[in-house]
Amino acid sequence: MPVTDLGPKPAEFDPEWVRAKYALERDKRIRPDAVNQFIEVTADFSHYADDPWSERIEREPVHDHVRVAIIGAGLGSLIAAARLQEAGIDDIRMIDTAGDFGGTWYWNRYPGVQCDVESYIYLPLLEELDYVPTERYAHGPEIREHLQNVAKHYRLYDNALLGTTVTDLRWDSAAEHWLISTDRGDAFTATLVAVSPGSLTRPKLPGIPGINEFRGHTFHTSRWDFGYTGGDESGGLTELRDKRVGVIGTGSTGLQCIPHLGEWAQQLYVFQRTPSTVSERGNRPTDPQWAASLKPGWQRERMENFTRVTCGVEMDLDLTDDGWTQKALALSEPAIFRETQRLGREMTPQEIADFLFRADYDAMERLRARIDETVRDRRTAEALKPWYRLNCKRPGYHDQYLDTFNRDNVTLVDTDGRGVQRFTETAVVVDDVEYELDALVFATGFEVGTEFTRRLGFEIVGRDGVRLSDKWAKGMRTLHGLQTHGFPNCFFLGYTQSGVSPNYTHTAEERARHFAYLVDTFVRRGARTIEATKAAEDGWLAAMDAASEKPKAFYAECTPSYLSSEGDKENPHGMLSTNFGGKPVEFFDMLARWRASGELEGVILK
Repeated sequence: MPVTDLGPKPAEFDPEWVRAKYALERDKRIRPDAVNQFIEVTADFSHYADDPWSERIEREPVHDHVRVAIIGAGLGSLIAAARLQEAGIDDIRMIDTAGDFGGTWYWNRYPGVQCDVESYIYLPLLEELDYVPTERYAHGPEIREHLQNVAKHYRLYDNALLGTTVTDLRWDSAAEHWLISTDRGDAFTATLVAVSPGSLTRPKLPGIPGINEFRGHTFHTSRWDFGYTGGDESGGLTELRDKRVGVIGTGSTGLQCIPHLGEWAQQLYVFQRTPSTVSERGNRPTDPQWAASLKPGWQRERMENFTRVTCGVEMDLDLTDDGWTQKALALSEPAIFRETQRLGREMTPQEIADFLFRADYDAMERLRARIDETVRDRRTAEALKPWYRLNCKRPGYHDQYLDTFNRDNVTLVDTDGRGVQRFTETAVVVDDVEYELDALVFATGFEVGTEFTRRLGFEIVGRDGVRLSDKWAKGMRTLHGLQTHGFPNCFFLGYTQSGVSPNYTHTAEERARHFAYLVDTFVRRGARTIEATKAAEDGWLAAMDAASEKPKAFYAECTPSYLSSEGDKENPHGMLSTNFGGKPVEFFDMLARWRASGELEGVILK
């Protein structure tokens, strides 16, 4: 069936119609410029990356030496520093552009900001700090405070350089250490460096014609302007009562801030290119009796169980029992196992594919039915319905988002996949209709899929003057995502060819354990350098390529998103190329076996 010749939705499930509908909606949104449709926040747009939360405190430049420098002070860096200290390594310096610890939770303070993974497994190091979050899905202020308490607990403030941007990182072969320069005039050295830039800190803007012409008030959600809106992270945006406000972006951030904008703005226009899935969040306060009943090791057990369930290897126990795990149980090996038992025979590969496609469709139909049950205007409800497979975009969870469109002052401007047409000095234009605005909020997310050193903001120069941007010009090359040949004593703690759980904290925890093991081994053996071999790097690249075949095939049929590099499946810098495509537990177990062997295969210590 040609994807341009769809009739109305059939009364009964018709897989051919569904596939054609998915293809039609995908093709509307495919753009030849892919990730380049977004503007880097430099030059005219550099103010979108400024720090509005902390005043710059002048200080004298630092000229000294540390054993370990960690560039980045977010969640992953904090876990890494904690694991290093547990291994007896406490000469650690953390450097971050932000004025305090917290990473994405430092920057993102928009109204309604909240984790979408259960806080009992998302907030790190809970047992180490003897803390249990106050609610199942913690809000931003509590998460930020906890991360800063982690930094205090491990005395990481003592030697940190906050409000400081690294400008150059260069290996000194003669001295066998790293030279680190910053925008504060710092010039110090480190035996080992870990680069942990985070993935949700560098805002991106849409490259819409006329973006420089709009004269209304603008800001990005990660730099929310409460001076203009009034209120705080809990809402109360009282200064918007007489304002016509627009918001571009209906992803995870949009789901959380749009209800607050709709509550307070005189008029709110929500500009939508692609609707998100919106499942129930079901937040609730933490039960004190449950918290008191927790036994030692509970967080690690719960975290590992969540990852096993969400990647389809746990069948009998679901400790979190939330939207993430419930969907996974319906769309993975356990579901196939149950269907096989029902049939009383083994299923053919085609039967398995058809079964999973139908199960995915049924899950999406339930989400579309929720929209019909909630949103009163039929045209708006239809525009809010997502037509793609469940995991094509990061799932969304919210209990007030859909109902916001029942407000008389809220208008959904659906662009049918095309996006905003252009800006004028006073308006956003869609289909030649001008929407006059006083203010515009960019809920457009963060840079993903661009070159690593562009997102990092500085160059890394390794042995023989080799620049990391040159070595990784055609894609990352690492061993296990943590080391790259030619850059001794340098580690990476981000989305750099590692296994990835939907719960980022578990991903960061496993990386931190491996990093701490490598550093501890380096120290105990009295080595001066530690480096991955080229052969090991080549082997890991081959393993990455093999593991990415299934994800690339899946996302080729998806509506574009940051997960699919906006539809560019060949982008060597996209998440399909920089994440291990197999199950995260396979990756985590592989690292554990590698450590247990004690052979350091593929790593040279000198």
